[in-house]
Amino acid sequence: MVRITEDLVRRRAEHNNCEIFSLEEISLHQQEIEKLEYLDKWCRDLKILYLQNNLIPKIENVGKLKKLEYLNLALNNIEKIENLEGCEDLKKLDLTANFIGELSSIETLKYNIHLKELFLVGNPCTEFQGYRQFVVATLHQLKYLDSKEIERSERIQALQNYPEVKQKIKEQEQSYLLKRAKEKEEAQRRMHERKDRKEKQVEAKLGFDSPGSLQDKENHQSEGETEKETWRTVEDDEEDRRFWEEPTPYTPESRLETHRYIEEKRKAKDNIREPKKREKLLPTLVTAEEKVLNVNMPKLHFSLKDDEENNQFILDLSVYRHLDTSLLDVDVQTTYIRVLVKGKAKEIILAKQKLSTSIKPSDTMQKNARRSGQVEKLEVDPSKYSFPDVTKIIQEKERIGQGPIRLQAEKISETKKNYIDFEDNEDVPPLI
Repeated sequence: MVRITEDLVRRRAEHNNCEIFSLEEISLHQQEIEKLEYLDKWCRDLKILYLQNNLIPKIENVGKLKKLEYLNLALNNIEKIENLEGCEDLKKLDLTANFIGELSSIETLKYNIHLKELFLVGNPCTEFQGYRQFVVATLHQLKYLDSKEIERSERIQALQNYPEVKQKIKEQEQSYLLKRAKEKEEAQRRMHERKDRKEKQVEAKLGFDSPGSLQDKENHQSEGETEKETWRTVEDDEEDRRFWEEPTPYTPESRLETHRYIEEKRKAKDNIREPKKREKLLPTLVTAEEKVLNVNMPKLHFSLKDDEENNQFILDLSVYRHLDTSLLDVDVQTTYIRVLVKGKAKEIILAKQKLSTSIKPSDTMQKNARRSGQVEKLEVDPSKYSFPDVTKIIQEKERIGQGPIRLQAEKISETKKNYIDFEDNEDVPPLI
């Protein structure tokens, strides 16, 4: 049985920042709800409530909603109008396509003095002779009935014939209640037959029908319920054909039975089609040649920069929002970095196969080395790797002066080119 829960109400209250105490409108349609409850305690300020297309059999637990103006209970299993006297501001009530046969129950709506619109289309009571006249004469505050405006002349005529119409309505109502009693008995009989047929099918599948299986039946008695539930969800074509071809009246019981049958079949198909969980093969991180591969299993965005000035590598990793740092495990090695996210098999391997002899381990590497108690140094075989000495490409100029003020032209040793037509004029200031 599907019921109204606080989690469901909060999920349907996204337009109100998931706050339910100040909620004024909520839509709970097509949720397969079978009982109306809790809303009068959680949402006292409700003005509009949509509950159409569910399996609600009774109007209840809404009497404390004093501000409720519109209640939609179309396409449910309601058979009687009741428990709405406390909805003082109720203006519109939609009970389309229910199973209301007790038309006299509309007299409880007399206390809803603000009620202007009422919808009863698709209910058995609408087939009663004198239905509209009875409703119009009973509820003086109504302006519209089944989307049709109530004229003043129509109300006067309904009030004049009210005693006769009321008597006819009572007689038809009694006939309908007798019919409903028979329908309920028939529904109970079909339900028991279907249950017995199911149990026989389960016993046949488990091998309980043979004489030599009595001992097995006793041994499996404790596990019977669980096994039956499992077997009941197995799709049976013959039973499916029999269920849909069997003629049944449209009643609250048949509607509920159809819903549960469809739900049962859906669960059975899900169980059959559910693929077996296969263990995921761990990706190859290190090849047979001991070459570390780059792997990004969680597909997180990252960047790895080489900071030559500070002689270090900088890893910038974008993790999930609000992720606690305790769920991150970072392992820094001389040739690769491994990051374990959320304690699962989500790893990032960042390989650096070729390292220069001039590059020293970063601070993080040195800290890890101190923790282990011994310092691991990177050894490079010069016969396999030859790197140019970039430090000697540009030689530093030897400065004799001690700053820009004391720099003198005669103290800087430079080779001057002598030109044939060059004349040194002392009156001309130097260019440098």
